[in-house]
Amino acid sequence: MGTGIGKMILTKVGIEIVGALDKAPSKLGKDLGQILNVDNMGIIVSDDAETLIKETKADIVILTTNSFVKSVYPAIKTITENGKNCITIAEEMTYPFAVEKELSKEMDRIAKENNVTILGTGVNPGFVLDTLIITLSSSCRNVASIRAERINDLSPYGPTIMRTQGVGLTIEEFEAGIENGSIVGHIGFAQSIPMISKALGLEYDEITQTLEPIVSNTHRETPCVKVKPGMVAGCEHRAVATKNGKQIITLEHLLQIHPECEAVETGDYIYIKGDSDLHLSIKPETPGGIGTIAIAVNMIPQVIASRAGLKTMMDLPIPHNIENSFAEQVNYYKG
Repeated sequence: MGTGIGKMILTKVGIEIVGALDKAPSKLGKDLGQILNVDNMGIIVSDDAETLIKETKADIVILTTNSFVKSVYPAIKTITENGKNCITIAEEMTYPFAVEKELSKEMDRIAKENNVTILGTGVNPGFVLDTLIITLSSSCRNVASIRAERINDLSPYGPTIMRTQGVGLTIEEFEAGIENGSIVGHIGFAQSIPMISKALGLEYDEITQTLEPIVSNTHRETPCVKVKPGMVAGCEHRAVATKNGKQIITLEHLLQIHPECEAVETGDYIYIKGDSDLHLSIKPETPGGIGTIAIAVNMIPQVIASRAGLKTMMDLPIPHNIENSFAEQVNYYKG
């Protein structure tokens, strides 16, 4: 993700990279240009975050290290205490109040004290199953319930994702992974549902989640995993928010390798039930990797121009692609 973000920024105007951090031994000490496959840039990849962030003049830092609030908090603290805005693609940071209320208050306090902004975003959570739903609801006079589904292909991902989704396991091993917490499914339902609820005023009593194995009937294979018939090809993760026993918000994420092996088409689907029902279909799926890279970069002007504090996607102007100068976009949002 970090490399992809760097490559995208190099294609844009009104913005430049001034520093790079990484812990991978294969990257440390190299010119960033070597990592991004361009000419040398005069920027040496460092692992000294404290020094680089303190001494480098920058408007914003994009953080692509981990999924969880507790894990990224120390880095966000360092970034913001040194007067720099922060965008992170940590899934839990898209709506951190739901899982880490006190840490969220602390990050908001630090950001305001240093006049900077923090935003967690990504393609999902951050867009498909929350921001897009919230935006689509603007054309409804009332909303009774919401159901949304994302079906995507895990094939391009590496061994870590395969393990957390149970790909390549037997059904018994998958069930054991649910029990011991090694299989997590989609990280983000605990953020997307509260964000939708907050934005629309759709109240709920509780959220229940279920994870089920997607068992393959065919042979499927990627560079890092092989799945035989009868083995697990992915995970079906479902979250339901209910009010007085009635389903108010239902989100489903079906993650598997090579869904085309069994004639499954990827896609994103949103159903809003109200006085005039709406149905949005995106086929194939909104690309996960490219989408996350793009939204992290495209939100830079909104974050820099925003009032200080810990923000979510519903707090900032509508996300969009930027084909003119990023500096001009910052000035536009500052008014």
